[in-house]
Parts: sequence; C-alpha cells; structure tokens
Amino acid sequence: MKTNVDLSRMTDEEWGHAVAQSEFDYDDPAQEEFPIEREELTLERIKEMLSNRQFKELKEELENNIYPVDLADILEEVDEKQLVLIFRLLVKEEAAETFTYMNSDLREFLINALTDSELEEVMEEMYLDDTVDVLEEMPANVVDRLLMVTDEERRAQINQLLQYPEDSAGSVMNVDYIALNKEMTVEEAILKIRQVGLNRETIYTCYVTEKRRLIGAVDIKDLLTTGESRVIEEIMDTNMLYGETTEDQEEVARTIMKYGLIALPIVDHEHCMVGIVTVDDAMLVLQEEETEDISIMAGVNPNDESYFGTTVLEHVKSRIPWLLFLMLSATVTQMIMNNYESAIAVMPQLTGFIPMLTGTGGNCGSQSSALMIRGLAVGEIEFKDLFKIIWKEIRVAISVSLILAVINGCRIMLMGQGDVMMAATIGITMACTVIIAKIVGCTLPLVAKKVGLDPAIMATPLISTLVDISTISVYFAIISAAFKI
Repeated sequence: MKTNVDLSRMTDEEWGHAVAQSEFDYDDPAQEEFPIEREELTLERIKEMLSNRQFKELKEELENNIYPVDLADILEEVDEKQLVLIFRLLVKEEAAETFTYMNSDLREFLINALTDSELEEVMEEMYLDDTVDVLEEMPANVVDRLLMVTDEERRAQINQLLQYPEDSAGSVMNVDYIALNKEMTVEEAILKIRQVGLNRETIYTCYVTEKRRLIGAVDIKDLLTTGESRVIEEIMDTNMLYGETTEDQEEVARTIMKYGLIALPIVDHEHCMVGIVTVDDAMLVLQEEETEDISIMAGVNPNDESYFGTTVLEHVKSRIPWLLFLMLSATVTQMIMNNYESAIAVMPQLTGFIPMLTGTGGNCGSQSSALMIRGLAVGEIEFKDLFKIIWKEIRVAISVSLILAVINGCRIMLMGQGDVMMAATIGITMACTVIIAKIVGCTLPLVAKKVGLDPAIMATPLISTLVDISTISVYFAIISAAFKI
C-alpha cells in the first residue's frame, strides 16, 4: 500500500516527473490499489488523489466529472503547489475556461507560475472578450507578459477592444463571430460553420455582411431545415436588432434579455459589424450593474472585489465618505431642533414622537425610490412620466397616511401618551410626512437619471436624511401652531 506524500516538500522537477509517470505508466501496480469510482469530485477527493499521487486518474476525473466554474471555486481552497499541478493536469480547453472563472488573485498567481508556452496555450483557447476582461484586472507588468505570449493578430484585436470606453458595448463584445455572404448557398454556409465554428463563441446565429456592413442574420435552425441549394439572401432576416460600439453596455444587455437573444451584433458608426455581445456577457453586465446599484443604495462605494477579497482598509475607504456626509448633514436636523428648545422645554413628550415620524417618513421614501430605481432600470419608467408618477404617489400617500394616522392616534390615546389634540396633531404631521417622503422618493431618482447621475445615488441614505429634515420642520411648525408655543 502506498503511503501519503508530503506535496509541499516536492520540487518542480519531482512534480513534472510524477505527472509524466502518471500519464504514461499504465501498468503501475501501486496505482491499482486505489480504484477510481465515479462520484462527485470534491475538494477533499482532489486532495486525497494528489496525496496518493493518482495523477492520471485525477486528470480523467477533472476532464469528465466537474464543470470549470465549480473547479474554479475549489481551486480557491487549495495551496499554491496544488493549484499549479491541478491546472497543469487540465486539457487546454478546460484550463482556459476554468481560468476565466477564477478571481483576479488566482489568475495573477498562475500567470506568474506558468511557463510562456503554457500561458500561450491558455490565451489561444480563451475567447477575446474574456481575455480583455482578464487584462483589465491585471497589473501592468502582468499585462505585458500576457501580451508577449499572444500572437500579433490577436494582440491587435485586444488593443482595439481596450480602446473602447469603459462600460461601453465595445468593451464587452467578442469579435469571434461567423460572417456569411448573401450569395452563399445553404450548403456552403454549413460547410463554413463546420470549418470555423470551433473557434467561435456561438454559432446559433450567423451574420450576413457585405463589405463588412451588417445586412442580415440567419439562425442555424433555418440553415439546417431548409434546402441546401437555397441562397442565404432568400432566408436571412433583414429586420434585426443591433447595438453600437459606444452604446452603454447595460442598455445592450437589457436589449438581449428583453428580446431573448443569444447574441446581439455590434456595429461601428459606419454600420460595419465589429463583434457580438453574447447572452452570458449580458448576464454578467447586469449582475455587475445590480451589485453596483445595491452598494450605492446602501451608502457604499462600489467595489469589484468580493467581500472577503477586500481588505479592512478598503472597506473603510468605501464606506466612510457616505457616512461622513450623512453625519454632517444630520447637523441640519439638530439646528432645527435647537430653534424649538422652548417648545421642547414646555412639552418634553414631543421628542418621544420624533423617531417614529422620521422612521416612518424614511421608510415611505425608501419604498418609492426603490420602485423608481427598479422602473428606470428595466425601462418601465421615464422622466417624461414625472408628473403622472407624482400624482399617483400623492394618492398612494394620502391613503397610506390616513391609515397610519388613525392607527397611531388610537395608539396614543390607548397608551395615555396624549389627549385628542395631541393625537390629531401627530396624525396631521404623519400625513404630511408620508406625502413629502413619497414625493421626494419618487422624484429624486428621476431627476438624477435626467441629469446623467446614477439613480441609485438618490436611495435610502440620502432620501432618509432629506425626509428627516423636512419631517422635523413640519412637525415643530404644526406643534407650534396647534399649541401656541
């Protein structure tokens, strides 16, 4: 029975020798003592096979029993020596796909650990848009090394994509698509797909171009179900959707999701086709945009790294600006209350209702802003709908405020916190607070969108602060008028 091996003490030469033996020595009786059963390939199982030096069996398991995205997650849990060995056991297609799913730290380590020839194989198998994504995350010295192992033609394509504005459709598109000629027969088109399809990210939709200008599209389904002698021009669809290289990537992604497209062709200002944005890239763009919106709505500056991948100092830097702004803006509320010190001295119980009023107002404003931000994101709401939205929110606010005011008035009376006059005053303040909060909550995101800002900026923290200020002002104004203080 073979004993466990301390992997950390093996040299690179010993690793290479071990892998070579495992791949070519099929008659090793020691390996037969560890029969491989088809089961889920887990982190523990991978580590066990490495310790037992079952490299040939592990290579087969990695090829057949695990998805690249799952393997990328597992590789975050292994040590550096094991990471390099496992990656070298992968066939080059699987290695390239796994590489695209890794976090930036793992990628940078592997780039520094692999040889130039190994890096070249990975870069050749990666789709161009994934390559650009990797390059954008890497330090300059790492980018230089990656470009050095890339052939001249591909390097020129990469440089072209890197020149497009950040967050534009051009920055996320893939230039690997299938272009057909309108004079081709269906038989010729299918033959071309067979010849170049393996190097394309998607073959389900092919694009018809004339002098590089996009003139039509044809689905693989149409090619396979029509006569081979028919001409592409007869079956292509000329009424198609497309995006432009400078268009916002989020708009392109939403077009893909709205119309259920597998890919969207991207053209330049001369209507020449330069690439496609595929549905998987669209999903990633929407995920990143939603993450950014959630961060902003929570008063945190967006960060591309994961929670655990972000240091404590970086967390502090991303959170402190909003916290400082909100803390300092709260001094306005304090100044308003200082102006009514005499009223508070006469009726100290007034301060007890402030948290309830400001909390209710903030919640109402947050509800409206969340609906507006979501509506703007999916294209359901536009700035031209502003007055229609305000009128609707006012009616909602009146209904909500009446219910809250009546219930709160009954609570005040039952708990002995005041008389009918106090209950009525608080009820009127509640109604005004809810109406103001609803109007502020629905208006600010629309205004932000109109002036070119992210609507998520006008979310919970900022709206709560503005509502607090207006609530305190209205509250003491009504109290002063009602009780003559």
